[in-house]
Amino acid sequence: MSNGCGHLMTVNRVTPGSRGCEECLKAGSWWVHLRLCRSCGHVGCCDDSPNRHATAHFHATHHPVIEGYDPPEGWGWCYVDEVFLDLPDQTPQLGPIPRFV
Repeated sequence: MSNGCGHLMTVNRVTPGSRGCEECLKAGSWWVHLRLCRSCGHVGCCDDSPNRHATAHFHATHHPVIEGYDPPEGWGWCYVDEVFLDLPDQTPQLGPIPRFV
């Protein structure tokens, strides 16, 4: 994993905003994996999911770094630099994550 990212200073300790993809839960949709915004705590679905809410969140907010959140995957991704990252910590889950797939 690369640490050649200029956005590591934007990584915060965050509280996840929900126990699943925030937008999918509201719409009754499903996801494959979850991604956690390490700027604000938004929980969105991955790009293998039909709605790609984590990437949509990046485009709307320009928050650069996400964490592979569910299942806990131990990596980060910077959308701007397009590199995987070693994160300084992993965010604990709020509780069991509902499964849709």
